[in-house]
Amino acid sequence: MSGQSLPWNRIALVLAIVLAMLVALLLGYAYVRTDGGSFSDSGKALIGGPFELVDQDGRTRTDKDFLGQNLLIYFGYTFCPDVCPTELSKIAAAMDLLPEDANVTPIFITIDPERDTPAQMKAYVSAFHPRMVGLTGTPEQVAAAAKAYRVYFAKNTSGGTTEYTMDHTSIIYFMDTKGEFVTHFTSDATPEAIAKRVREAL
Repeated sequence: MSGQSLPWNRIALVLAIVLAMLVALLLGYAYVRTDGGSFSDSGKALIGGPFELVDQDGRTRTDKDFLGQNLLIYFGYTFCPDVCPTELSKIAAAMDLLPEDANVTPIFITIDPERDTPAQMKAYVSAFHPRMVGLTGTPEQVAAAAKAYRVYFAKNTSGGTTEYTMDHTSIIYFMDTKGEFVTHFTSDATPEAIAKRVREAL
């Protein structure tokens, strides 16, 4: 009947559902504001950060060494059969479309430090572009850099323990002269599109 009030057990159920929803919303908000989130309070993506790695000449390089330069960064590995060479060739082609004095440095960071020594990186990056910097390091250093850029990677040993491939995020990151994220390019981006976006930021 319309004059009857709701049973207490039904009221308790409704309150429990509402409380659960509020808790879920609060947890989600906290997740976004901490390490798991994708954006800062200013709306900028939380991508990039401090790193300490070793370049193809054996020199220690940190993120501070690249301040003042625009960066095109790609994470991969030299034994990558197809995706990495394709993306690095794309970066090289985009670099060739920019003015010679463009303040842009292409960087290739390995996610396979076990095999990618400085010497291996030097031979590899020199085949793509003379200005490309190759960075490797200890497993811990590489993992820290990958985490800063939200890059997933994992060893795939399905073909055996000695011969393996690496599963990894395949994204080109464009960082500005302050080391802040500008945008990213996925596999469908052309060298022309990359060069156009970079020119707009110069």
